[in-house]
Amino acid sequence: MTVPSSTAPIAPGSDAVLDLATAAGLTADELFERLRTSASGLSASEASRRLEVNGPNVVRTHEVTAAGVLWTQLRNPLLLLLLGAAVVSAFTADVTDAVIIGVIVALSVGLGFINEYRAAQAVQSLHDKVTHKSPVWRDGVEQDIDVKQLVPGDVVALHIGQIVPADIRLLVANQLECDESLLTGESMPVAKSTLPITPGPDVPLSSCVSMGTIVHAGSGSGIVVRTGASTDFGQIAKGLDSKAPPTAFEAGLAGFSKMLAIIAGVVAALAFLINIALGRTLLESMMFSLAIAVGMTPEMMPAVVSVSLSAGSRALAKKRVLVKRLDAIEDLGNIQTLFTDKTGTLTEGKITFKVALDSSGKPSDDPLRLGLLCNEATMTADGPVGGNDLDQAVLEETRAPQHASLTMAAAGYRRLGLLPFDHDRQMVSVLVAENDDAPMLITKGAPEQVLSRCSAVPQSARSTLDSLFADGDRVVAVATRALPGSTSPTTGNERDLTLVGYLTFFDRPKSDAGAAVKQLHDLGVDVKVITGDNGIVAAKVCKDIGLEVAGVMNGADLAKMDDGALAQAITHTTVFARVDPQQKARIIKTARAAKTDVAYMGDGVNDAVALHDADVGISVDTGTDVAKAAADVVMLEKDLGVLASGVTEGRRIFTNTMKYVMMASSSNFGNMFSAAGASLIVPYLPMLPSQILLNNLLYDTGQFAIPSDNVDSEAVARPATFDVAFIRRFMYVFGPISSIFDFLTFWVMLSWLHAGMTEFRTGWFVESILSQTLIVYVIRTRRVPFFRSRPSPQMLLVPLGAAAVGVILPFSGLSSLLGFTPLPARFLVVLSVMIAAYMGVAELAKTLFYRAQTERAAPPPTSSQRTRRDVRRRANPFTKRATTLRGAPKHLQPGTLGGTAVPT
Repeated sequence: MTVPSSTAPIAPGSDAVLDLATAAGLTADELFERLRTSASGLSASEASRRLEVNGPNVVRTHEVTAAGVLWTQLRNPLLLLLLGAAVVSAFTADVTDAVIIGVIVALSVGLGFINEYRAAQAVQSLHDKVTHKSPVWRDGVEQDIDVKQLVPGDVVALHIGQIVPADIRLLVANQLECDESLLTGESMPVAKSTLPITPGPDVPLSSCVSMGTIVHAGSGSGIVVRTGASTDFGQIAKGLDSKAPPTAFEAGLAGFSKMLAIIAGVVAALAFLINIALGRTLLESMMFSLAIAVGMTPEMMPAVVSVSLSAGSRALAKKRVLVKRLDAIEDLGNIQTLFTDKTGTLTEGKITFKVALDSSGKPSDDPLRLGLLCNEATMTADGPVGGNDLDQAVLEETRAPQHASLTMAAAGYRRLGLLPFDHDRQMVSVLVAENDDAPMLITKGAPEQVLSRCSAVPQSARSTLDSLFADGDRVVAVATRALPGSTSPTTGNERDLTLVGYLTFFDRPKSDAGAAVKQLHDLGVDVKVITGDNGIVAAKVCKDIGLEVAGVMNGADLAKMDDGALAQAITHTTVFARVDPQQKARIIKTARAAKTDVAYMGDGVNDAVALHDADVGISVDTGTDVAKAAADVVMLEKDLGVLASGVTEGRRIFTNTMKYVMMASSSNFGNMFSAAGASLIVPYLPMLPSQILLNNLLYDTGQFAIPSDNVDSEAVARPATFDVAFIRRFMYVFGPISSIFDFLTFWVMLSWLHAGMTEFRTGWFVESILSQTLIVYVIRTRRVPFFRSRPSPQMLLVPLGAAAVGVILPFSGLSSLLGFTPLPARFLVVLSVMIAAYMGVAELAKTLFYRAQTERAAPPPTSSQRTRRDVRRRANPFTKRATTLRGAPKHLQPGTLGGTAVPT
């Protein structure tokens, strides 16, 4: 190829900028001339200049801005209405009260803004850590660079499993096929070539590959023509503003927030009508009702959830686990079954060559010599690169001095053609010739596949193979066939082979894999293995690490089953062996259809569909591009122990989020009755709008410590789900209890203390902030608080601090400004007794509530355990039968706390 001397920067709009259709019709020399590059690629300095002109190779950018986050805080329509009413009040009534409302609203928005902004920055940081690299020639040297740094004129290598990083005109295509379904909807892979084409409306661009498509088979290289938003994929993406459908967790939170918003609306409307009916002014009634609505709306729910998830993401990042979407942490905590590959997860992932054997099991160099010839890896000064781990292990072995003669013999062969490995054939073949001898096909791959294409296989060869599998070795079979007159191999040539022997490898089980599997088992996660390896080998690895194997199923057996039979088989199968990519995805889909929360861990191109179909897809940073793109979680090291930590973290976050949910539901539901009742009891506003908002601000401040709270060990012992029905039952029990003590406070102040308007407002404010804030210590655990379950230091101090501020304010210099007055000592004494009684009653109610929940989910007693009452109840045909344990929803399994499982 001619290497042009000109490498001037590409300017936008110049003739050096090509569209893909034009590039498809050019020869290699014409491409080099038009794009001002060469076969050895661009220089680093030139690439840097072009990057400045063309911008990064990204479809769209999302930058976290303070203004954007602040706008999300200000979009609350109730808040805007309240501020509007405050402005009207400033001009028509009380300027001081309006200013106080404005200051309190500003503080509330600022509190939410700070936490939301920190969470958004955490998400941005996580996305920045998940990178995709591509092999590119720069300064004549192949190197891996971030795909965002690609520019027009770069020469890029393509390999199986890679996501095409830009619009590229091909220079080399070796059996190259691409999955273009993302752009065309066509499910079958498309063959590629380097021949120029004449562009036309219906002519496929066979000499080009488009950004976002996937290398399905083969390999190649090409010149980058367009990058980023100017690519075909970028143009499509610019017209889309799609958002992923909500997860079950998000849907649950949305349903809960909607329920509380409806309650807040009803209470606000009721309070407004009552106050109008009692003769209070329109503005006064509106301000009061809007303040109640703002106070009861769970506007801090998104912030609390975001803070919890972002804190969890930072904790996982320290453990080298990156989440691509924050809610994947919660999904990770819910998994019940983990399907994982074997290599690098249960084993060290370091493939080492062991021995070469002939078909009878005797040591022989012939399989190793042929394996050296039939190899997709290449040797460099730094060691073998390319190919798969087995190919690299063969090259590494042949570097040893004792194999010098073998290497020299292999050097005498000419490679005429290559059929790259693919996951359907599970083989690779090369056509080679020595001197003037007839060409010979060498095929290397999975023993079952190679032996099935051999013309005759002696029983000794099969016995040898069985023995190798039983020892846990990874085995590759090598076979040959003479092909006189052939110039290139085809898949049709892979038949009538003669078995030469076996190459064996070993991959030691990880020393800590057994402990990690046990940790996951203790968390209620069932671990199953999906592998392309032999089932006997995989089962032995499982046995070596202590994973009990209930059953082994091969891909051939799986193919004969319908989905119903497969669903049954999954429950008693631990190892799925020799499965293809479609079968992996089918296993995942079938398991999910059985209402099981499923995670899948894999790092290859053949894992991509299964990763996408799982509830949580988990890949590793060293995995293929398509695997990382399909995954929800990317681990920087392949370690089940780290994954177990992620599961625990997900459940901890879920448990703490549930604490806020239950706090908000019981408090807001109780306030509905208290606000309506107080408006009827006293002939004035029971609390000023500014006092309601101040109460809400202090309450929300106390709740921001929840994400940091400790979690009881039993709360993370089992998977959990978000259940609105459970929360509703909780609300119906604890909301009225809160209102009862509010009404007791009203009675004490009016009947015993003979409180006036200011004293009444002050007393209810103090009682409300104490009862709402301190009840979190009861609700946060199923155990006896403080004695058997201790909060974190932040959880202990922040709510107590918020409550203390509420008590001190009436005695401070701000008292008259806020409409408060110092309370008599006897009221504080009575209030202390009432709060203690409230906490005690709530603790008793909590015990009875969870006992009832356990009884609802318990299996029916045996005949010897039934009481006479049970017999009478079961004899009544109109009595609903008790739900069995097997059929009970997950949140009602014995010993569950608000959807978080605990042992009985």
